[in-house]
Amino acid sequence: MGPSECWIGGDAVTHAQQHHGLIDQFGRIHNDLRISVTDQCNLRCSYCMPLDVIYKPREEILSYSEITRVVQVASGLGVHSLRLTGGEPLLRKDLDQLISHLSGIPGINDLAMTTNGLLLETYAERLRQAGLQRLNVSLDSLNEDVFNAIARRQGLSQVLAGLAAAKAVGFRKIRINAVSIRGLSEDEIVPLALFCRREGFHLRFIEFMPLDAEAGWSQKQVLTGEAVRTLLEREVGLMKPSVQDDCGQPAVDYDWEDGQGRVGFISPVSQPFCHRCDRLRLTADGHFRNCLFSSNEWDVRAVLRSGDSGEGIDKRIADMLSQCVMLKRRAHGIGTPAFARPERAMYQIGG
Repeated sequence: MGPSECWIGGDAVTHAQQHHGLIDQFGRIHNDLRISVTDQCNLRCSYCMPLDVIYKPREEILSYSEITRVVQVASGLGVHSLRLTGGEPLLRKDLDQLISHLSGIPGINDLAMTTNGLLLETYAERLRQAGLQRLNVSLDSLNEDVFNAIARRQGLSQVLAGLAAAKAVGFRKIRINAVSIRGLSEDEIVPLALFCRREGFHLRFIEFMPLDAEAGWSQKQVLTGEAVRTLLEREVGLMKPSVQDDCGQPAVDYDWEDGQGRVGFISPVSQPFCHRCDRLRLTADGHFRNCLFSSNEWDVRAVLRSGDSGEGIDKRIADMLSQCVMLKRRAHGIGTPAFARPERAMYQIGG
């Protein structure tokens, strides 16, 4: 995918809208939809969830048929990449059935999932058979004590077993996501890098963002991607910039010069990538969001349950998606006086 497929400018926007329905006022083309299937989780990671959490009632969570309908409309507007998130998506019963439906929708050519990995050993085979193509597994430490401190639950051995099972059933594109927090993550960086080099996983470090439910985030806790890369080059080996094959992805990738793998850096605080953002989000309770840090939401659940006719519902969903995209801000504004922390935490939005 070339740059012109992620961003277009000037007079070209109007012309391009004839071929793609989701272009914002800054020329960014939106083709990636993140779908949260549940707000529930079996961990309590400090950067995401409170210890004492109140989940949405089951009747407020979108059904699989409702999610499928939204994706069918979105695919007709140019969305071709999907990522299932949570909460923890594998807590949702029969998730493989949803994956099977979504993988069969015309135009959808990339279907991935982000998971904490605790249940991956049990479901890896079913996910693969259903049509899931890629996996992102959250893993912040290989040290059991540190893992427990961050996750506020036990489960490191289950995550490692899940990763082994995913490899065994044929998943080849496995990414490891590690959140970097100053004062907590420094000693975890090198062991994670060595582990991923050995196992063939694509490691990505993510800067700590102001999306924690307990509002403990501060700028001082941000361990930047640049600081992590400097440490890795000093302790592990030299890296060189990778060829970017997806200009809309949030990570800036580097290859190890010895050829043993790749490391990505997602730096929304120190190096925002808003100018190339191509993502939209659907929350578990049925709201569109155009940014993790948006203050606006669009209630698609109300449309789906309005009792309108089939074609009427689809048109209203399409119109809502278009409005959501057109009202997207140029940037999230972290670190500026205008930045407003979103009311929802990460687990309520979807990663």
